[in-house]
Amino acid sequence: MRAIVGIGNPGKKYQFNRHNVGFLALDHFAEKHHIKFFPSKYDYYFAEGEVEGNSFVLAKPTTYVNNSGIAVKDLINHYNIPVYDLLVVVDDINLDEFDFRLKKSGSDGGHNGLASIIYLLNTDEFPRLRIGIGSDFEKGSLADYVLSDFDESELNKLKKTFEFTSGIIRAFITGGYDSCLSEYSKIKNQLKNNIKDSNGS
Repeated sequence: MRAIVGIGNPGKKYQFNRHNVGFLALDHFAEKHHIKFFPSKYDYYFAEGEVEGNSFVLAKPTTYVNNSGIAVKDLINHYNIPVYDLLVVVDDINLDEFDFRLKKSGSDGGHNGLASIIYLLNTDEFPRLRIGIGSDFEKGSLADYVLSDFDESELNKLKKTFEFTSGIIRAFITGGYDSCLSEYSKIKNQLKNNIKDSNGS
């Protein structure tokens, strides 16, 4: 079994926040695969499913972003999942809005949710899929920015991003990180070629 964890804050108040793009990406994937989230006895909601004979669990922590590691540790212990079979989907202010990047491991990049996971798991050797939320905010207003809502136009654009990330998540489920990286590279190459074609080059 493989686990995919979205980072975000629980509750309707935060549902469409930029900080909750990890939750939104998992909601999109769950809807595509006709599965629903349920509360667990731990600090997360979960949805279980199967793709091509490969079982998976999606999880959305209820610990709030800064304590995401508590839920992630309980999740992988409960399902006995090694860290390399864990994919964390997280927002990133260092990427342009609607862009996405895949990393096999690395530092928290200033993200408190990732910092909590790294601390509680005592390792940064887990894959993460970062979704860009941009950095259009003034100095000192980071918290207000990440807790602001996407507008309707932005949510519509995110749907296209989530189609791409859903393909990457599916590849992770069926073949682990290597398959995930292959799908990611294929999508990025297609997008690059589309840009070239639209520019007439």
